[in-house]
Amino acid sequence: NNIKVIFGMEGYLMEEQLEGESSQTSSGSFFHIILLARNRTGLKNLYKLVTYSHLRYFYRRPRIPKSVLNKHREGLILGSACEAGELIRAIIRGATDEEIKEIASYYDYLEIQPTGNNMFLVRRGDVKDIGDLERINCRIVNLGKELGIPVVATGDVHFLDPEDEVFRRILMA
Repeated sequence: NNIKVIFGMEGYLMEEQLEGESSQTSSGSFFHIILLARNRTGLKNLYKLVTYSHLRYFYRRPRIPKSVLNKHREGLILGSACEAGELIRAIIRGATDEEIKEIASYYDYLEIQPTGNNMFLVRRGDVKDIGDLERINCRIVNLGKELGIPVVATGDVHFLDPEDEVFRRILMA
């Protein structure tokens, strides 16, 4: 039916503080990341990462250590994700330009979302106002141009019809 399926997922990328293949208990911060399979190799690596994250590195959620992702990155397209991603969190916390460029360079594409999706950051006091949200998006667009990385506008949509919201809550539980 002229539909091309792109297999992928949103994952939890873990910055390891303790190294080791069996580091189920290693601590570290985690960020959202988007993983898309570019080809069959990427699909196999995606399946491996899903398996490892659930069987070896699960702690409250299926985490993917960055070192493990780096070993299985072939054939995958990595996206910087939403406000819970490493890039936007770094911008909000006031990271240096060099650090932000280094973080952005890790990804194959950078993501921005409508300001309405991130208004909770204003309500929570993480950013001052809607102007700050617009400046974050503009900064990411300019960063993409500077580094030659595509920028993708997404909607972070979890369901189509309002009555389907209950199913998302069930899945998340």
